[in-house]
Amino acid sequence: MPWTLRMSADEGNHFVAYDEGALGAPLVTPTVMSWQTASLPASSGGASSALAPFASLFAECRGLGQTFGPGVVIQILISSMNALRGLAGPAAGETDREAVLRLAARYAEYTGWMSQEAGDDRASLWWTDRAVGLATAGGDTEFAAYTFVRRADIALYRMDGRSTVEYARTAEERSRTARIRGLAAQRRAQGHALLGQDAECFRSLDRAADLMARAAQEEHEAGAAAGDEPVIGSMHLAGLADFVAGWCLHDLGRTDEAVGRLSGGLDRIPVRARSARARYAARLALALAEAGDLRSACAIVEAVTSSAPVLDSATIRVDLQRLARRLNRWPRDPDAKLAATRIAEVLHTGL
Repeated sequence: MPWTLRMSADEGNHFVAYDEGALGAPLVTPTVMSWQTASLPASSGGASSALAPFASLFAECRGLGQTFGPGVVIQILISSMNALRGLAGPAAGETDREAVLRLAARYAEYTGWMSQEAGDDRASLWWTDRAVGLATAGGDTEFAAYTFVRRADIALYRMDGRSTVEYARTAEERSRTARIRGLAAQRRAQGHALLGQDAECFRSLDRAADLMARAAQEEHEAGAAAGDEPVIGSMHLAGLADFVAGWCLHDLGRTDEAVGRLSGGLDRIPVRARSARARYAARLALALAEAGDLRSACAIVEAVTSSAPVLDSATIRVDLQRLARRLNRWPRDPDAKLAATRIAEVLHTGL
């Protein structure tokens, strides 16, 4: 039974369900529902209490993104974001309206990330642009800078080092917050690594470490105020600095150092963060394989391939494809052959 849902913040919402006939054709008379989106009353005394459920739901959506594929999470994100757009209607006070729009922007930004995970970079950029518009309308002038970090992410997975560096540099130049500048410096380091620029990469890694330490201190000093809005950047990847540095070392061809930086990090990621664990494990396995430790690399493959079909992540598939190509260089090694075959099976079912 096909469903159609048209959502609007100010023109009403329309749901249509078609009952299939005996031959599978839609009936002439469908089931139709229409409703208006509610607004947040100006007399609510502040948006914090009214938005708390939506903030909690956003955290849950980010958790779902670690467990299920993007096709599941995107549906929840879009409908919730549209509800927030409706709450930011003219009946809301200016302060409340801005708080609602800032949270809606986070939903839009994460929808962009889920779109990238679904393999649709065009949709990812479209949602990123929507996030900028919502955040700007909500009085957040910093969010526009962060979206250049997201653009750098997309360029990074396209193996476009030059664009990764340029987008990250723009984010650093336009942002005033330590966290966004720190995340941008990490992407910039990864872009320099793709280009084989060792010195520039290490300078960016050092700058990123300083900025992220400063951000952590600022957020600690801010106390409860820091918890009012979702944290920008990864929530589930423990040891993000080690992960970024390890992958930079890998791209620079310093595989032994990369393994040393990445080893041990997998156990620090919560078991529930299946996506973060799969991504980390895939890159650790590739670094181990390139360092010549086939047995350890193949031992990790099962952990990645068991999660990949459920996660249906385009970015993890990229890492698995690179790992499979590396393992295929040892066609006579039974462990490498078995691991490569398992990856091929997973990539086939996941596409």
